[in-house]
This record gives sequence, C-alpha cells and structure tokens, in this order.
Amino acid sequence: MTMNRRDFVKLVGAATGAGLLSFPHIGAAADIMPKTGRRVVVVGGGSGGAIVAKYLRLADPSIEVVLIEADRLYVACPLSNLVLAGLRNLSENVITLVDLAARHKIKLVYDTVTAVDAGAKKVICSAGAIAYDKLVLSPGVDYRFEEIEGYDPASTPGIMPHAWKAGPQTLLLKKQLMDMKDGGVVVMTIPQAPYRCPPGPYERISMIAHYLKQNKAKSKIIVWDANETIAAKAPLFKRGWAKHYGYDEKDSSKGIIAYNGNSKLAKVDVKAMTVDNGVESLKGDVINVIPPQRAGVIAQNAGVVGLDKKWCPVDQISFESTQVKDIHVIGDACFAGPLPKSAYAANSEAKVCALNIVQALNGKELIAPSHVNVCYSYITDKEAVTVSGVYVEKDGKTVAVPNSGGLSPDLNEAEGVYARSWMKNILTEMST
Repeated sequence: MTMNRRDFVKLVGAATGAGLLSFPHIGAAADIMPKTGRRVVVVGGGSGGAIVAKYLRLADPSIEVVLIEADRLYVACPLSNLVLAGLRNLSENVITLVDLAARHKIKLVYDTVTAVDAGAKKVICSAGAIAYDKLVLSPGVDYRFEEIEGYDPASTPGIMPHAWKAGPQTLLLKKQLMDMKDGGVVVMTIPQAPYRCPPGPYERISMIAHYLKQNKAKSKIIVWDANETIAAKAPLFKRGWAKHYGYDEKDSSKGIIAYNGNSKLAKVDVKAMTVDNGVESLKGDVINVIPPQRAGVIAQNAGVVGLDKKWCPVDQISFESTQVKDIHVIGDACFAGPLPKSAYAANSEAKVCALNIVQALNGKELIAPSHVNVCYSYITDKEAVTVSGVYVEKDGKTVAVPNSGGLSPDLNEAEGVYARSWMKNILTEMST
C-alpha cells in the first residue's frame, strides 16, 4: 500500500487542506528577490525554522527575513505516536505558516532549496537564487537507508514504513496495525543513537502496545534496538510496560512487548516480510523500521556537515556553523553538545540563534545562552512520563546544569495533560 500527498490531505481532513494549495509561489526567476538591506534567509519552517524567523523579526524589525519551506502543510512530529493508538487525529498536528508570515512581515517562499553558494551568499531554489547576509538552516533529518541491506527508499517505506516524519507514513502504519489479524506480530527496529527524539521509539512501543491491548490482545510487538538499552527514561518505560502490558524483562514470552537491546538491524526482505540482524531472522505481519539518521540533505549540500558525515558542528553560543561562515544550523541537524534532538530543544536553539544573529548584525557582543528541554512520552492513553534538563554555556561549550531536571517521579496522568498543553502552545507559537 502507498499513499500520495493528495491521499494524505484527504485523510488529515479536507478542511485543513482547503485553500492552502492555491497560495501562489513567491518569485519566478534567477535572483528572484533583490536584496536592498540586511537579510536573513531561513530554510525549513519546522520547530526551529518558524521560531527563528519569528524571533528575528521580533528582535529587530529592520532586518528582512525570508522563510523558505517546501511544504504548505507542516505536520509536527511530537505526539504523532498517539495517532497509531487512535488517541489523536493527525490533523491536530498540522499547521500552516501563512498567518505567522503575515503577522510578522516575514517573506514566505514555498520552494525547495537545492544548493547553497556560500561564496556568493545565495541559496538556490528551484525558482531561482535568493541572496542573504546570514543563513539559518533548520532542515531536520535525512535517513541513512544505504546501511540497511534490502531497504529501497523508493518503495520500502510503502511496505515497511518508518513514519519518523509525521505525515502519510504515520497514517499508513496506523492502517497496517488496524488491518493486521489478531494474533499477529508487529516488528519494530530502533537505530543507534543519536537520532531525532531519543525517547520517541519507546513511546511508539507503548502506543502500539496500547492499541494491541485494546483491540488485538493476542498480538505482540517485538523490538530490536541497536542500542544497549532504552535510550531515555528507561526505568519509567520498563515500569509502565510491566504495569500495563505484562512486560517481563527476564522472559520475553510474557506480555505484549518483547524488547531486545544490542540488536542492530542489518537487512530486510520486503517480499518475505522479514528483518535480519546477522544472527537471526524475524518475520512480522507489520514491520516498522526506523532508519539510522543524519542531517537533512541541504545541510550536506551546503558543506556544514562535520567529519562524521552525519551532523553539523556549530558554535554553541550563536549556532553558527564551524565549517562555513555566516551559516547557522539549528534543530535536529546540528550537534549542540548534550542538547537532545527534540522539538523543545529546537525551539530553544531558535530563540538563542535569532538573538545572537541580531546582536552580530548590529555589531554587538553575543549573549551567552541558557536552554531548557522537556520531552514528554505517553505510556497509556492517559499516563505519561518526562525527562527534563537545563543547559548553559561554559567555556564555549553547552553543559548540563548539575542537579537540574531529571525524570518525572513516576507514571502520571498530569504529565499527559501537560504534554497536550505544551503541544498546543508550541504549535500556536509556530503558526502565529
């Protein structure tokens, strides 16, 4: 089964998509937007890009801001795992940037950036070139499909969806779970960290287990995790799985969830519906492969990816690339010390980046940042858990403040309420 963009718009709700596809492109030729004053171009309108564009204009309205985003409908990833359990409608995660751009006088361009000419200080779109004084890249992640034998990015996601970017694949994975027979096996694989949203896979395990418990109690989810153990909130996830899904760490035959660490996916066989870790082969009725990740394609094309060829090293105060001057990288694509790859962190990085770009363009001293991050994860339809942290700059590096943050005390319905409230607030901040 495959799902195209038109099918997706129908599924998230006709009202959400109505009228948006008719907004015109801005610009139509080479050098499509002549520069007359100071300009910052932002590529990517997600949790980082939309916020950095907004706060640049709030900090200094004399600076022209151009925001380039490929998609007219932005689908946020946080809480999208709840869609799999039937606890949330994906349309609740959908926003547009139209009102944000109008309110803050941001020039919004719907286009795909194909290259960056750092020497000429221009981004190259399919419609032409746009000059900049400062460039902010917030491209999210790309996938290292080539590391999984048999995984063809042109066709495999339609059969073994990763759903690690919320949208059509989220709905496809949900439909596969709904269509699976009772007594079926869901297989899920988790890549080696780092990747987008450290606790995300384990929340997904919880949400799939919740769906199975409620609808297909004879079924099971078997997890292969390339990491030694659960990457975040391990005690809370294990406690929640044991409480609600019969998980037994010592006996994987019990309960709905069978979790296996140190089990790195090596290859897939789409026709046979199997995965292989080099030691054993496992067959599934539904297979959710989360691929290993790296910075988005445009970061690679712009030359801001580090020697690891995965992530973008940045100055920890300004988020300026250490590879290319006047290009800043925020969000999942950058390496920001202990700051995780999360929407909450991207929001914080965006505000710090905006402030210090304005400081730099006005010839003022940069301001040392502080950051806060909170990641919410649902265990059931009501109970959730959190991990939080506070971070500061010390000697040019981002460090965690000792004894700050940490795990929530236990499974808690209040955390679930807080999660939905945070999600509503962050989407409002991104879209208005």
